[in-house]
Amino acid sequence: MSTFKSLHILNYRIWFVGALISNIGTWMQRTAQDWLVFAHLTNQDAGAVGITMALQLGPQLFLAPVAGLVADRFNRKRLLVLTQSSMALLSAGLGILVVSGAAQLWQVYVFALMLGVVSALDAPVRQTFVSELVQDDYLPNAVALNSASFNVARMIGPAVAGVLTAVVGPGWVFLINAFTFVPLLLSLARIPAGSLRRLPRAPAGKGRIREGLQYVRYRPDLVVVLVAIFIVGTLGLNFALFIAAMVGTEFGLGAGAFGLMNSIMAIGSVAGALLSAGRGKPRLRVIFGAAGAFGVTSGLAALAPSYFWFGIALVPVGLFAITMMTSANGYVQTTTDPVMRGRVMALYMAIFMGGTPIGAPFVGWVANVAGPRWSMAVAAGAGLLAALIGLLWIIRAKQLRLHFNRRARGLRYFRLAADTAAAGAQMDGQPAGAAGNGDGAVRAPGRDDAVGR
Repeated sequence: MSTFKSLHILNYRIWFVGALISNIGTWMQRTAQDWLVFAHLTNQDAGAVGITMALQLGPQLFLAPVAGLVADRFNRKRLLVLTQSSMALLSAGLGILVVSGAAQLWQVYVFALMLGVVSALDAPVRQTFVSELVQDDYLPNAVALNSASFNVARMIGPAVAGVLTAVVGPGWVFLINAFTFVPLLLSLARIPAGSLRRLPRAPAGKGRIREGLQYVRYRPDLVVVLVAIFIVGTLGLNFALFIAAMVGTEFGLGAGAFGLMNSIMAIGSVAGALLSAGRGKPRLRVIFGAAGAFGVTSGLAALAPSYFWFGIALVPVGLFAITMMTSANGYVQTTTDPVMRGRVMALYMAIFMGGTPIGAPFVGWVANVAGPRWSMAVAAGAGLLAALIGLLWIIRAKQLRLHFNRRARGLRYFRLAADTAAAGAQMDGQPAGAAGNGDGAVRAPGRDDAVGR
């Protein structure tokens, strides 16, 4: 089926299996780490969980330009071996510290920061390595399947971690995660270097980081996607914090219930990723529509009267969140020139994950002061704001106007349509090869106008 077409490619299939096992371990560690801070090292302090998340994701903000250039210049397969091995060692080190009973909160903060530094270097390399495994026409599908793998792991990992954390403690979960990196390293070893696609590399010299930033600056479609991703990523996607606060504080339940809620939300996430895999080329209207739906469903989850209904509400939350993220990721990768892909994806990951140092402590503070339900209300507002910004940009880029039709019935009295007079005037003033987008962007001739799709 078209949804799984990238799995017909041997190299991608090998990578997919190794990445799935590694992702399961990563989600096990994330769940155990959040619960370790929330219930073992503090007295159910959501703010401390937010600080841990901020330290782990904050390096994305500062290292993104360097990480992106590294991904564009050097051998990505070798870089992945280095970063994955480093994360395995860090997981083992934290596990030994916790199992020995010597772990303190500040030490968890230090390990979270070190893991964040390595992850910041790993993220753009891992994202762009997929483009070496498949052809460009398979890339949106491969990106979506990567997201599906990540969220299948999100469904399995937290549930396993919740049980293991309750039975043997979080330290052993960290040690198990260290071993889950082995299959991914073996997968990389099984992929012959000569079978990978040869993509253009960024040349050496000064100004390469600035070159990537300028590329994004003159792509307003990328800018509006990055703005939406920043808003939702900063204030809306702090799922570990939301769920820990709702489960532990609002419903008074333990680690097993926390892990189960993460897995339930991942059911919707997997569904959203598979729908994206079968959708074909990612579209801007899907990105912003999913952002709005995420806002609405987050608001419903905030109003859930019980643990059961909270779990039911998390399914569409996960579905629309992953639809937005997968579509945005695919759009950025497939519309970016290959030689710029590493730097643009590093900027994307920095904006997507690096906003957490700002948002997570704030949302944790809201949960402590006003209650967990209000922290989810912040996520709802973030989704609706991102959708509004995207809608307004599309209306401006396409020069849409609200038209009234007296002969139509119902809601068809009103419809959005292009203002042909204004569009024609703008077309007359644009140079050849750059006209037709209606958004002021100067693009290479023949590039598809994504707004119109």
